[in-house]
Amino acid sequence: MTTFLGVFLVLAAVGGGQASASPGDPPGALTFGNLERTYLVHVPPGLDRPAGLVINLHGAGQTGGEQAALTNYNAIADQYGFVVAYPDGIDLSWADGRGASIPDRQGVDDVGFLAALIDRLSRDHNVAPGRVFVTGMSAGAFMANRLACERADLVAAVAPVAGTLGVGVACNPSRPVSVLQIHGTADPVVPFNGGPMVGRGGASDILAAPAMAERWRAVDRCPSPPVPDAAGQAAMGCADGTEVVFVSIDGWGHTWPFGPTAVDASQASGQFFASQLR
Repeated sequence: MTTFLGVFLVLAAVGGGQASASPGDPPGALTFGNLERTYLVHVPPGLDRPAGLVINLHGAGQTGGEQAALTNYNAIADQYGFVVAYPDGIDLSWADGRGASIPDRQGVDDVGFLAALIDRLSRDHNVAPGRVFVTGMSAGAFMANRLACERADLVAAVAPVAGTLGVGVACNPSRPVSVLQIHGTADPVVPFNGGPMVGRGGASDILAAPAMAERWRAVDRCPSPPVPDAAGQAAMGCADGTEVVFVSIDGWGHTWPFGPTAVDASQASGQFFASQLR
């Protein structure tokens, strides 16, 4: 059986090039919960009907524009025909449920904000239901997981990079969600083996990366065991045609992976999302 894991490892070997921003993309604003929220959105030139919508979430201390530059995701959107949006978190962070950020402690409803943003962009750009995908780095990865856990009705697949979930954050999605999880084994900020961590907003206890992958396999009712590979594991044939791919990068730290020395997280997630189109 040819798994998605094997396919994207071939793509990763090609590399993703240097990250670059696209300052010409217009900023957007959305008032939600009595707060004006901001975001960038990129629509590939000449695109009439997008293949899907990708929400790309920045890490703590960053902005949506910096996430666009870090991941070079506009190029991925152009390649696969996606609209991509880069929202800004309150205080440069997210209410991802760990209680380790100002928006979390202030009761900001980031799940609701992202749901409202998805609704707006889907209507504005005529994105078909079931074609919304979410990726993110670090705190953005924690938020991507939380969003998928709570609003699986909106999210078809997620690709969290260097982030899992807080140990006390529930994950009972209303339907299966495909997952591509990428994590470095030498991450000094979000420990691969879980436990206590201290980020920009404070301390929290988190799930280990392998445990997070196992949780998604259980949620998606995947057959056991997953198919092993030199770079990770792929669980195929999960409920409703979903799959869970877990990629651990040996010796990799707390940065967004690019080829050729590591899996290219941007290209890998773009290919993964494209493979989930129904």
